[in-house]
Amino acid sequence: MMKIKVGITIGDPSGIGPEITLKALRSLKGLARFVVIADTWVLERAGFDKGKSSLAEFIDLKNIRRDSFKFGRISAEYGRASIEYLDKALQMADSGEIDCLVTCPISKESIYKAGYRYSGHTEYLAERLCIKNQVMMLSNDKLRFSLVTRHIPLKEVPSRLNKEDLRRNINLTESALRKLFLIKSPRIIVCGLNPHASDNGVIGDEENRIVKPLLRSLKKKIKLLDGPISADVAIAMAAKDKYDCVIAMYHDQALIPLKLFGNSAGVNLTLGLPFVRTSPLHGTAFDIAGLGLAKEDSLNAAIRQALKCTSNLKKA
Repeated sequence: MMKIKVGITIGDPSGIGPEITLKALRSLKGLARFVVIADTWVLERAGFDKGKSSLAEFIDLKNIRRDSFKFGRISAEYGRASIEYLDKALQMADSGEIDCLVTCPISKESIYKAGYRYSGHTEYLAERLCIKNQVMMLSNDKLRFSLVTRHIPLKEVPSRLNKEDLRRNINLTESALRKLFLIKSPRIIVCGLNPHASDNGVIGDEENRIVKPLLRSLKKKIKLLDGPISADVAIAMAAKDKYDCVIAMYHDQALIPLKLFGNSAGVNLTLGLPFVRTSPLHGTAFDIAGLGLAKEDSLNAAIRQALKCTSNLKKA
């Protein structure tokens, strides 16, 4: 693990990213080689002591004005800075200076104000790296989900659901479970879109028209693939360790049970990138930024998962 070099971006400098980064470095000291991409002056505002710089290597972009900086503020300047941290990390990943990437939360409002039209890290990374097939996998100590659709209005989910996207999602998920988590025979369960997985077409037609025909063809290759099953049943079965991953049709189908079962250990993992990228499963928490109250548990979990998956990838 000590040979693995982990890049960490602080996300929105006005959020809790700087604080939880410093706390994570202290609690995970010696676990790996860390490279933090930030404005180090902001880290100082969050409690960084230059005398303890041995915790990590710090890449200082100096991209925040000191005279007007405040924690907990939505700002185009801070949105631009959070993207600049990410761009620098991508350059370092491409050149082999870091082996994996852990990203602290960004503010969608701030990056929108800065002119970036992305709904999150996953979408930005996919476009910058020219990746067409990427999947958001979310997990904690109890559950693991892959999302078929992500940050879109709920009313658009049925029209966006199609066989090819679902096929790519399941194939990427199955491959990741094998290569990143070293699960030899992944067990995957697919949620229905509609209540009761439509009751065989009584409540919507997406399961019969899209999901069932696709799963029949995929089962020729992926033997331990089940569904579509009503989401409540599928998730309950996965929570009892009967499946390694749940395929969720939309964002909240996954996020609600994940946070009920333990938000502190939640991790977001992007599948389909040329390197492992994870992030904590929470936002910028502007309401407590700069107050010293933020917990680093989810970031710790994200770092540990990035290390585990990167190490496993080398073995695969």
